[in-house]
Amino acid sequence: MADDISLPEQVVQRQLDAYNARDLEALLAAYAQDAQLFEHPSTLVASGTTQLRERFAARLGEPNLHAQLLRRTVMGRTVIDHERVTRTFPEGPGTIELIMIYEVTDDRITRAWSIVGPKT
Repeated sequence: MADDISLPEQVVQRQLDAYNARDLEALLAAYAQDAQLFEHPSTLVASGTTQLRERFAARLGEPNLHAQLLRRTVMGRTVIDHERVTRTFPEGPGTIELIMIYEVTDDRITRAWSIVGPKT
């Protein structure tokens, strides 16, 4: 990657690429072993590799899964992505917009928060 791209941004891009490739091991490799995933602001939904693996494995099994990056902001070790995600919901295929906030430490995502928009 270009020299002007920060390490935190590279880590987050690596996990987004792995998500879209449905590569569970590469996706998990972007996260610290004790990483925590929250629904913003403080609802813990997964903690540690085992829980992240379960959560991501279920999501990656969706046939039309794809995250489109709409906008990214980087400040220090914090990366904020605005994404449009195509998914298969119980009621059928659709999209959802998300704001994802990632905290990166030592080249791994240590904490992440999601802010979920409406389904379409």
